[in-house]
Amino acid sequence: MAGLLDQLVSGVVDAALKEVLKKTGVRKTTTTKRTRRKATTRKKASGGILGDILEAALKPTKKPAKRPRKQTSRRRTAASRSAQRNR
Repeated sequence: MAGLLDQLVSGVVDAALKEVLKKTGVRKTTTTKRTRRKATTRKKASGGILGDILEAALKPTKKPAKRPRKQTSRRRTAASRSAQRNR
């Protein structure tokens, strides 16, 4: 009889503990959905270091940009010189 009573009490305690633990378990927090920006710099997915080396080897080399010409002083036309003189 004592074994039966002990078994009944332990069963009730186990069920109560399971119920309490189920309700107080770790709940998943709600996450806000983040929008990802599209990568504009690369056309395809990167292949790591090897991909960068291959990309650099296959890329056509750019010509160096031409230096801008120096600004030279231009002689005024005869009409603009006389117009300036008459002012």
